Amino acid sequence: MKEDTGEKQGRGLTARLLPRIALLACIALVALGIGVALTPGTPEPAAEPPFSERARAAALSETLRLRAAVEQLGSTAPGAGRAPLTQTVTLLTTQARALLSPGGDDPAALFPQEPQTPSAAAPTPASAAGVATELAASAAQRLADAAVADGGMARLLAAVGTAQLLQASALAAGTGTDLPAQADPAAPQVTGTCPAAVASAPPAVETHGSGATAARALEAAVRTEQQNVYGYQLALTRLRGEPAKSAASQLARHEALLTGARSLSLGRCLTPPPPEAGYSLSPSFLAAPAAGLTGLEAGSLPVYGDLVALSDGDARRWAISALLETARGAVVWGAEPGSLPGLPADPESFPPLPAPTPSPARSQGG
Repeated sequence: MKEDTGEKQGRGLTARLLPRIALLACIALVALGIGVALTPGTPEPAAEPPFSERARAAALSETLRLRAAVEQLGSTAPGAGRAPLTQTVTLLTTQARALLSPGGDDPAALFPQEPQTPSAAAPTPASAAGVATELAASAAQRLADAAVADGGMARLLAAVGTAQLLQASALAAGTGTDLPAQADPAAPQVTGTCPAAVASAPPAVETHGSGATAARALEAAVRTEQQNVYGYQLALTRLRGEPAKSAASQLARHEALLTGARSLSLGRCLTPPPPEAGYSLSPSFLAAPAAGLTGLEAGSLPVYGDLVALSDGDARRWAISALLETARGAVVWGAEPGSLPGLPADPESFPPLPAPTPSPARSQGG
């Protein structure tokens, strides 16, 4: 009987404790849940910006850095050496405004007050020759990025790189500096054979948002070079001396560009337009052939800008090289390709550069 009574008491005690045990278990679970909710989880890594955005930001940062360095150098340069540096600052200012993000860039990021480490500050060029070398290096990077960026950004980067390389060449010529040979983008070897795999299929068409296509851009390039070759041949009947030598050299360049544009078309299974019997040139062309050739070169720049934006691969790289060659051809005849060759845009429409954010030390002192 005593054993039965003890067993009954044990079961009664267990029954009385079960609600308490369940309650404590619920409290523990709630506390655990609150702790998990309050403990911050590992944040997801931020998505890396697209390549075109990174290339734009890098171009803007480097352009602003060079602008500040050239401004500083120009403030101490003698009168004779100040003009080319002032021209360089003007060019870099326009390019920086064109490279600003449509959504706005953070001034604190654009104009850092202090480098993170002493090695983070790039040395300031000590002469116009140093500026030429750094401009050429920046140009080479912009042109390389243009080869793989998205269409519109590729055109902008190609324009920036082309103008920077032209300005670097001008500064180098004035200081007797040799620019690195790798500053010039290498034009790819293009084939004029339609691949057998796609010979029987319609050619691939790369379409731009405006409805323009790479095929039409290539057709425009062929027609432009046909007209350029015609113009130079006509000009050579009137030019003499050094201008005639320059024209003969430029004619050979345009013949090579025409061959390249035709080969690119054929390589994409497109039929290049045939040459016309004659081309309409300005009535003053024969009276002032040098000025007429200037107009031909300048008018070719937007054509190659279009091709840069609408093409890709070898065609894009060829177009970038052609844009640079054509801009140099314009310089030969005294033309000014501007800060953004091949990009028909009004610099007055570009947003102004934001004012640098003052450092705390300057704010307190001011």
